[in-house]
Amino acid sequence: MKKVTVRTLAKYKENGEKFSMLTAYDFSTAKYFDQAGIDVILIGDSLAMTALGYENTNQVGIEEMGIFTKAVARGVEHAMVVTDMPFMSYTIDIPSALTNIGNMVKKGANAVKLEGCNDYILKLIECTVNMGVPVMGHIGFTPQSQNVIGGHIIQGKTYEATKKLIKQAKELEDAGAFSVVLEMVPELPAKDIKDSINIPVISCGAGRYCDGFVMVCDDLLGKFDSFTPKFARKYGDMKSLILDCAQKYNQDVKNGTYPNENEVY
Repeated sequence: MKKVTVRTLAKYKENGEKFSMLTAYDFSTAKYFDQAGIDVILIGDSLAMTALGYENTNQVGIEEMGIFTKAVARGVEHAMVVTDMPFMSYTIDIPSALTNIGNMVKKGANAVKLEGCNDYILKLIECTVNMGVPVMGHIGFTPQSQNVIGGHIIQGKTYEATKKLIKQAKELEDAGAFSVVLEMVPELPAKDIKDSINIPVISCGAGRYCDGFVMVCDDLLGKFDSFTPKFARKYGDMKSLILDCAQKYNQDVKNGTYPNENEVY
């Protein structure tokens, strides 16, 4: 398999082909997703809850994201590796933002994802791309702004709201973003947004008509059970598997059957 790049994803959209995107936070998971043919692997700031046990995504820092980025990048050969820039790592000023973004690339990211669409973000995207780093946009529900939005609320439910999202998507494209994540948007408005721009639109709970689709790996694997969004399809039950393996091991240790004669030197 060839390395997935921004050109690969653009070609997918041009040809009407769908592509896949999953989050990953460690070397082995990223390696297996890569071997499975996943097109894009995102070191999502969702790791704040799933990997670190924080209350929300705003609590994870740039240093922590760097550690996970290095781990994931080491496991990937073919997929595009994208890092979520965490809360406050890119919104203070452009020079510090570019430094943080550049450091993520040094740690192995092929691109970064930035939430929102305002004059500052558009300028930052332009500067980042000029620096040589591809940028994935993110509009609709933006988790880092959930305190302003007022919670996990579906976006784009009205004609006016859809027009605003279309405008934002076009602005992100004009600023140089190579793709846009659209989160928690009804699927017909999402289709209108997808059809309005030339760069790929990635559905995160935005229906069936987008160019690409993303899920959090812990939802896909059935490993994280604190909260599961409606759009997250469970492909496995890792929670039960982990509990079962740990309980069997615990039992074998306590009844003296582990280790056995074939497991000692």
